[in-house]
Amino acid sequence: MPAKNRFTRLDAFTKTVEDARIRTTSGGIVTIASLLIVFYLVWGEWSDYRQVTVHPELIVDKGRGERMEIHLNVSFPRIPCELLTLDVMDVSGEQQTGVKDGLRKVQLAPVSEGSAPLQITALNLHGEDEASHLSPDYCGNCYGAPSPPTAVKPGCCNTCEEVREAYASVSWAFGRGENVEQCEREHYSEKLDAQRGQGCRIEGGFRVNKVIGNFHIAPGRSFSNGAMHVHDLNNYLDTPEGNPHTFTHRIHHLRFGPQVPESVTRSLGTKSMPWTNHHLNPLDDTEQTTDDPAFNYMYFVKVVSTSYLPLGWQAKGGSLMGENELVDDVLPVGSHGRGEDGSLETHQYSVTSHKRSLSGGSDSAEGHKERLHARGGIPGVFFSYDISPMKVINREERSKTFAGFLTGVCAVIGGTLTVAAAIDRGVFEGATRIKKMHQR
Repeated sequence: MPAKNRFTRLDAFTKTVEDARIRTTSGGIVTIASLLIVFYLVWGEWSDYRQVTVHPELIVDKGRGERMEIHLNVSFPRIPCELLTLDVMDVSGEQQTGVKDGLRKVQLAPVSEGSAPLQITALNLHGEDEASHLSPDYCGNCYGAPSPPTAVKPGCCNTCEEVREAYASVSWAFGRGENVEQCEREHYSEKLDAQRGQGCRIEGGFRVNKVIGNFHIAPGRSFSNGAMHVHDLNNYLDTPEGNPHTFTHRIHHLRFGPQVPESVTRSLGTKSMPWTNHHLNPLDDTEQTTDDPAFNYMYFVKVVSTSYLPLGWQAKGGSLMGENELVDDVLPVGSHGRGEDGSLETHQYSVTSHKRSLSGGSDSAEGHKERLHARGGIPGVFFSYDISPMKVINREERSKTFAGFLTGVCAVIGGTLTVAAAIDRGVFEGATRIKKMHQR
């Protein structure tokens, strides 16, 4: 048998001659309708193929030696900037006292005047006045304390700031600097009195080790007394009658790591993944008020590392950030966690809060007589953060592959034409029988 005849016998798509075909009006209508349906369904398959979805994964966080950025914006309407100190400490033993780099302060007008911003400068919680106008031979007295290692002139205390650092090194309270030549020359007490009724807003960011730790905003210069962390509260408690300093505050914003873009948040916040609402920062717009100067606020934060990997990040050579702590320290605050390919290393967090008066007592006023508070402590706002051992990876992916798209197109075309053929056959048979009945 010739080769051509062998293939002819295998033909599964038998043809009819043109003379045996019958064309009807109903068949033309069904053909047009089926073509429109095919185009609509193929377009739906194409849109589905082009759609990008976010698939969450939960893995064990194996990062080591990483750093983490904390960004905050907190207002204290009843404490001047001069009295506020931000300290950081963690379980690794690292401490950052009087954090300045990466932060700014905004002096606020008194509450009676609306707490409007007065000026913005680089955050310097303890003003540093250079003594460049003094004689080169001048060597200021440290008043019994050792000269600080940061002194411009070794063995001397030429500025009020250096005297305060010298006092802090031996855990001495400083107060208003009475009878201290350097402070009287710089009018430290007058500047302090001028700010008594003002408020302060602290904003910016700083880096911490990615381990369990805490940062707090408390009054006065901090120093260590044995194993205790102590603040000089003299100037904080020394206030006029009827207008005491208090830690009434408003947290405008607090986040760990870079902000997740709003477009990403919208793509994550679907009905099938309601948990992604945690990308919103739960402490934003939190406000606490008190008239008690000796009051303590504590926020216990549970931090979960979160990665966002855009479509094609691997093909561009992207990698998860945070693997080189040396690079982290070189980059400016605010750039950590952002990849050139659009990938993002950030953190979600949940929080619980607690507040108490440092004078102790119970919560009988709130209906909890059995709840007792300990006495003592430091007034201020404390944030204690704990790092979860798990990590969430949100990875962008196509909803289907190109092969799946082709399969869907074939299924749409074949299924639509099969159904259309059945409908056309039924209409033709019905019309033929009706004609035969009328002919009788």
